[in-house]
Amino acid sequence: MMKLFISGHKGMVGSALVRRFQKIFGVTIVTRTRKELDLADQAAVAAFYATEKPDAAIIAAGKVGGIHANSTYPAEFIYENLAIASHCIHSAWTSGVKRLLFLGSSCIYPKLAPQPITEDSLLSSALEPTNEAYAIAKIAGVKMAEYYRKQYGVIYHSAMPTNLFGPGDNYHPQNSHVMPALIRRFHEAKEARKSEVPAWGTGSPRREFLHVDDLADACAFLFQLPDPPDLVNVGFGSDITIRELVELVAETVGYEGKIVWDESKPDGTPRKLLDTSRINQLGWTPRIPLREGLAQTYRAFLDELSSNRLRS
Repeated sequence: MMKLFISGHKGMVGSALVRRFQKIFGVTIVTRTRKELDLADQAAVAAFYATEKPDAAIIAAGKVGGIHANSTYPAEFIYENLAIASHCIHSAWTSGVKRLLFLGSSCIYPKLAPQPITEDSLLSSALEPTNEAYAIAKIAGVKMAEYYRKQYGVIYHSAMPTNLFGPGDNYHPQNSHVMPALIRRFHEAKEARKSEVPAWGTGSPRREFLHVDDLADACAFLFQLPDPPDLVNVGFGSDITIRELVELVAETVGYEGKIVWDESKPDGTPRKLLDTSRINQLGWTPRIPLREGLAQTYRAFLDELSSNRLRS
């Protein structure tokens, strides 16, 4: 039997983790909403761990967003994510949690890291300026898990997912990631019968996308390994251009108007493809293709929209 704390269970990643671990016999899931437990409050987090005494934890909570949000609110991004990592990892250790998985992000890797990006690229050169605050906080969490494992012998390890999408995403028109932002933009343009839709940048950067249910499955896989790597990439293994993505989202949504590219807007990192050979060699591979996953995600978007559950 295992009592598992999943932080951030209301978010896209956290809810996918809950769905996946609910299928595992012998796992009891413990969750708290942000109103119930502020993970940036050190005393509250310590009290929670001391009272609940979970056997294991997955830290999926965090302040996230796209280029606009990261550029506009860097102080909030670095403070909140540093606080969450520090409080959740340290309090887990002081309360006797033996196993913890910390979730980072592929954007913690250097801007110009060799492609595909291996785990060894971490801290090898400069970060992408537009999301440096978030990346530094997440790197601190990764290293904290690594050093607690090294010094105290607990199995604290990290997974670095690539760009994620799926049910329960945040569809805020300015502060969301590229996939949900495009889904909402094209859906609203279709509903309003707009003749054209703007798209940021040149469309030339390449991005990799992984369905969030695949990430949750990878986390369940890593959890059953007796000696997991300190750090492992979780991705799909191939990428597409932003232009191709935009066109695929428009097709999926059913928008037939013109796409107008605003090249005055930033492109961000030129390419970001993870080397997933480490987790593949351990025995895990993704199973949801991009086109299929995008169609599922748009259906979920419509359901969330019609039932007033859309996060925005």
